Amino acid sequence: MPTAADALKRFQPLAELSDEEFAVIETASAMRSFESGEPILTEDGHPSQHLYVVASGSVELRHEGELIDVLEPGEAFGHPSLLSGLAPAFDVNAREPTACLLIPAGPARRLLQSPAGVRFVATSLRERLVRAGYVAHAQGDVRTAHLGSLVHRPALVCAPATTVREAASMMTTADVSCILVRLQVGFGVLTDSDLRRRLVAGGLGYDTPVSELMVAPAVTFEPERLAVDAMIDMLDRGIHHLPVVGADGTPIGVITATDLMYLESRTPFALRRSIAHASTVAEVVAATSHLPQTIVALIRAGVAAVDIGRMIALAGDTATIRLIDLAFERHGPAPEPWAWMALGSTARREASLASDQDNAMAYADGADDAYWEQIAGDVNNGLMACGFGADNADVLARNQLWRMTRSDWIRVFHACLEQPDRSHLVRAAVAFDFRHVWGGLDLVPPLVEIERTANQHPHFIRRLARTATDWKPPLGFRGRIQVEEDGTFDIKRGAIVPICNLARFHALSAGVTVSSTLARLDGAVAAGALDADSAAGLREAFELVTRLRLEHQVAQVELGRQPDNRLAPAELPPLTRAQLKAALRSIDQAQGALSRYAPLGM
Repeated sequence: MPTAADALKRFQPLAELSDEEFAVIETASAMRSFESGEPILTEDGHPSQHLYVVASGSVELRHEGELIDVLEPGEAFGHPSLLSGLAPAFDVNAREPTACLLIPAGPARRLLQSPAGVRFVATSLRERLVRAGYVAHAQGDVRTAHLGSLVHRPALVCAPATTVREAASMMTTADVSCILVRLQVGFGVLTDSDLRRRLVAGGLGYDTPVSELMVAPAVTFEPERLAVDAMIDMLDRGIHHLPVVGADGTPIGVITATDLMYLESRTPFALRRSIAHASTVAEVVAATSHLPQTIVALIRAGVAAVDIGRMIALAGDTATIRLIDLAFERHGPAPEPWAWMALGSTARREASLASDQDNAMAYADGADDAYWEQIAGDVNNGLMACGFGADNADVLARNQLWRMTRSDWIRVFHACLEQPDRSHLVRAAVAFDFRHVWGGLDLVPPLVEIERTANQHPHFIRRLARTATDWKPPLGFRGRIQVEEDGTFDIKRGAIVPICNLARFHALSAGVTVSSTLARLDGAVAAGALDADSAAGLREAFELVTRLRLEHQVAQVELGRQPDNRLAPAELPPLTRAQLKAALRSIDQAQGALSRYAPLGM
């Protein structure tokens, strides 16, 4: 009989051990269970004496009370403290009922000193640093940020003869508080306050040219100027707008005093703190409104798109948890155990600025659904106000199809495998990407065990293989990217969804129950269900299209537009466009291989 530890052999650093080496590790190790909220390691506490590998459930990493990361089955912790002999750098607590494999110091050190162990330590430490915010803080720190990195939209520029009426209309349309006036040498600047003080108070007409009201010459700043130095200049000169101009005289944008004041609030830590401490729904909404600018800062700091997806999901989790608490304050405390689950891209921690909300709720058998309908409705409405739109298919906890008892959820998961008709396949594609967000109901272990048996249902696997080819990459004649009349294509439908579907198929067919796309690819390779070259091609494609989507959405945020998934290939640099074509070909080839595996999906 396979043991709980056997399931972990698919993951690094255990994956490269021989059966004999793994048996030695397993004999020396012990499986230990932790209750929800139970501390496992304490920041600045006693050094770790074990390498911990999550077998089931999940654990939270916190630094000074702030949630840094969530580790799921197959992920390890405790090794930096174990190897260094120093105190842990994080508090590690069980997020839900959790089981971990505890590998003692001696065998753990021998494991981590192997070539595979060294690679694991180096990779995991780097990822942990990124997730912990060392990189994410780079552009959020007023001491190191440059003015050029803070520009959110292009500068608005007019000629000296432009009338005040025209300039005010341009400022209103662009939703900015100032306009630059191009002079023969340098610029002038006209602000909202100038219009109030000089036009209205002076009794001038709206046909007055801006040259009579502007401040000239405007003090301009180079994009490389440190924000902290610019802030001092701003205070010293008593000005509230900083025109940023390139070395060639091209205006890049205008930084306002508000931009500098709120610079520190754009770090992921500050964002989650403000959401978690909100005392009303309106305050949750106000705090979450800073999320787009936080993502702008992270992209400019060079943070990987997959890490940014995790950060967006964590921000969504924080908003969800606070909204649930506020709903309990309004409707009364929970009368029985319950669980809130994220679904889809949020569950996989692959969210973007255009992601909608997909979620579900479970509660104890025999509970009154009317109470939970109120809670779910409040939370879904609150998340919509925060900018997490409603799913088009209404995959929301307020919908009774996605809100049911614990027993009903177990029944539904069994039915997805045993009766894989079209409706159950659609439900499996959403519900099998689930993640527990909040609540103490013991639901995750039975659902994971059902998922683990998916490969024992060949009819389900064959039908799932077919659905993994439903969304095709937009490749036309001679490999050209097909676009619609506006020159764009939907990068989510044409690239991201197909990769996620492929990864889900390969993972479930191999008995791998992790939810993130890249972890699924790694798990499928480790289990022998997917060749390494195909997985590498899909990994590179996923990382590229995820980055292109976020960069596109950040550009839309800077222009004051609603982020979407419509990418224009013709606007990409030639090399990037070639990389995108190669990524789409990798998806097409992977789907082709799957079509040969299950040509009819029957």
